[in-house]
Amino acid sequence: MDKNSTIYVAGHRGLVGSAIVNNLKAKGYTNLVLRTHAELDLQDQLAVKAFFDAEQPEYVVLAAAKVGGIMANSLYRGQFIYENLQMQNNVIHQSYLHGVKKLLFLGSTCIYPKMAAQPMPEDCLLTDTLEYTNEPYAIAKIAGLKMCEAYNLQYGTNYISVMPTNLYGPNDNFNLETSHVLPAMVRKIHLAKCLEDNNWESLREDLNRRPVEGVDGNAEEKEIIELLNKYGVQMVTDCHEQSSRNDIRLDLWGSGKPLREFLWSEDMADACVFLMENRDFADVVEESHSCNSSKLAESALNEVRNTHINIGTGKELSIRQLAEAIQKEIGFKGIIEFDTSKPDGTMRKLTDPSKLHALGWKHKIELEEGIKLMYEHYLESGKVEK
Repeated sequence: MDKNSTIYVAGHRGLVGSAIVNNLKAKGYTNLVLRTHAELDLQDQLAVKAFFDAEQPEYVVLAAAKVGGIMANSLYRGQFIYENLQMQNNVIHQSYLHGVKKLLFLGSTCIYPKMAAQPMPEDCLLTDTLEYTNEPYAIAKIAGLKMCEAYNLQYGTNYISVMPTNLYGPNDNFNLETSHVLPAMVRKIHLAKCLEDNNWESLREDLNRRPVEGVDGNAEEKEIIELLNKYGVQMVTDCHEQSSRNDIRLDLWGSGKPLREFLWSEDMADACVFLMENRDFADVVEESHSCNSSKLAESALNEVRNTHINIGTGKELSIRQLAEAIQKEIGFKGIIEFDTSKPDGTMRKLTDPSKLHALGWKHKIELEEGIKLMYEHYLESGKVEK
């Protein structure tokens, strides 16, 4: 890519897309093509064709997706598979028809089997059963990476698929109904801290900025407390009347035992731009065979598969440890308990980033620093203009 290349970033407002746009701008790319969902519905085949006809992008980053946590994946299973398939099919196919020089497809490590060997190398794809709660989303993403791989093999395109681990960072989703685990914890623990300190000004400001189920900071205290209770922020009934601090308990879903890996979104974006600038599909095929040759039968070396690339840190901690780290950063003094009647999801999901390291990139931001940066971002982005 050169600095004047026409680059279309699909999903530029999301956590992934916005981080990639910022990275491209910081590196001097000046010709970025961006469209909101209102301006371009990627599920509309004719609209996507018309867009490619008009803009003729040279490079495409496909970061648009319907995403969410366990609750959203459980409730909207049909939407997760249909909408993701529609979007990626339209963009990938039109990229081929319009001669796009390189496309980067972003998936997720939820594509791997629930009981995959840990850490998970790329070649464990399709070796066992998927985690049920996010199966529709995972199947859509598997279809996307296989579509990229198949187009490369049949049509000679240059499409690279990357599978980032759990991401967090600027422009994250803090909606308590649909957010992923880390941003959800940041917000819940922040709200618990506000209630603990009897800081209703900050609590109302938070809800004014990000209403929950239509409830904002103008609601009555009773309604707000009932809403917080629904999302696990509980006022303990035997609190001391003379205390200036309330006794608060935070209930979180699951046992707290699952292990998770987290990557700062700006690191992920840097990895993506690095690959767009420096690596082609042929490089990935070569590195895939190099990484997996000891595990594959000789005949399988002639098969081109599992050319996607994990983007992760290769480091993990338990959900309980994550909650404790966020609690420490925010300064919440109350009790955190885990509701074991709620699902845990996959018990362990650690990526093997060896292929990415071999291709020349490694992460920079460790989780402790990332949590601090995340909370600073949350407070700043949550300010209401006076």
